[in-house]
Amino acid sequence: MLELDALTKSYAGRTVLAGLSHVFEPGRFVAIMGESGVGKSTLLNLIAGLDAPDAGRVIVDGVPMSALDDDAATRLRRTRMGFIFQAFHVLPHLTLRQNVALPLLLNHADSARADAMLDAVGLGGRGDDFPRQLSGGEMQRVAIARALVHRPALLLADEPTGNLDPETADGILKLLRSETRAHGAGAVMVTHSHAAAAMADEVLLLTRSGLKLA
Repeated sequence: MLELDALTKSYAGRTVLAGLSHVFEPGRFVAIMGESGVGKSTLLNLIAGLDAPDAGRVIVDGVPMSALDDDAATRLRRTRMGFIFQAFHVLPHLTLRQNVALPLLLNHADSARADAMLDAVGLGGRGDDFPRQLSGGEMQRVAIARALVHRPALLLADEPTGNLDPETADGILKLLRSETRAHGAGAVMVTHSHAAAAMADEVLLLTRSGLKLA
């Protein structure tokens, strides 16, 4: 499903990723750990096609992301991927239900699952609330519900439990694992948390020399 082929990325003359290659097995929940600044979030953005590598390729479902025009890349992200951002990107002018239902609406699917996903992240009954009424941890849970609602084939999660207390984080991680396994999806999760990484099928360490088993 996902392959990195000699991926290289630099910012302001500083090389963040250098010739990174790895094949992610389909249906596996993979955690990526590593020191701050080593390129973990950059890697997720490259996989999603939100940023372009300087060299090398990201291959999703056998198709290089670089071979897709903007419209095709957007369709791929919309239909096949779910992304949990560190900054949440919850839309302030939409209710929680509308935020979570957005991937369903963009894919012309029934939006009824939005309320079920709010229930699953512990925000049942709050679908008519707005993001301004939420704490940071609650907004993170809305972002998680939105990323899962359309049953993506590939989930990309950037520190998905960073704003959650340990008990809530444990429940969310179990939800991520159960949702991806139920639909045979793959997941790549960047985390600093050893507790979060312990939920994964495989833990990889990102270093300057590449990805290796932790």
